[in-house]
Amino acid sequence: MTILDKLADHARERVKIAKQKISADEIKAMALSMPAGNFEFEKALKKNGMSFICECKKASPSKGVIAEDFPYLQIAKDYEKAGADCISVLTEPKWFLGHDEYLKEIIQNVSIPCIRKDFTVDEYMIYEAKILGAKAVLLICSILAGEQIKEYIKICDKLGISALVEAHDENEIKTAVNSGARIIGVNNRNLKDFTVDTGNSRRMRELVPADIIFVSESGVKTAEDIKLLREAGADAVLIGETLMRADDKTAKLAELKGIL
Repeated sequence: MTILDKLADHARERVKIAKQKISADEIKAMALSMPAGNFEFEKALKKNGMSFICECKKASPSKGVIAEDFPYLQIAKDYEKAGADCISVLTEPKWFLGHDEYLKEIIQNVSIPCIRKDFTVDEYMIYEAKILGAKAVLLICSILAGEQIKEYIKICDKLGISALVEAHDENEIKTAVNSGARIIGVNNRNLKDFTVDTGNSRRMRELVPADIIFVSESGVKTAEDIKLLREAGADAVLIGETLMRADDKTAKLAELKGIL
């Protein structure tokens, strides 16, 4: 059983417990009663040049605790000040030590769009994300069937939020494209053995139609990495650990953007 399988199983358990507190019908009704969003997340990634999704995360399965001290609100404000286009907030509680409250508070304190970074295994989690104020959710091809992804994108469309569909290999790219994804993220980290190869994004780029927003995720550490991804045609990068480990996140993002 891979860590991804464990994350998905734990997400299913979490949904089961959540449904005992607020039923699936209730959460759906609550989300649908809210004003529809305006797909702010994907609009932020469509600007000219490379877009930056900066991640707030305390820990990860591969690295353990990354930030002992985790002033998540300050981190999010620093990202916004430094010119991040979007913020990714981990809400997975067991391996990433995330929390829904982190997302909710960050959304209340920044004006740029946030994605709920979690392991979506049930439509319930999409409605939860909408209620929390997220402008996007993560859908991972490795844990969802193509038909599920298609259905979940329809739900997102109804709510006016975006779906970042994550793929790792050629078959998953096909699944993402066939499901109607408008944003495809290629994970450079193999979630089965944790090896990282940013060349994965460069290889996968040519398999994704030009009108689909292409995001490179994981392992992006230097301005040179970003330059190579830009040359390969990536529209955006999602950067987590590199920024989380930087003492001065504003300076680090400027460096990655090639400003410093």
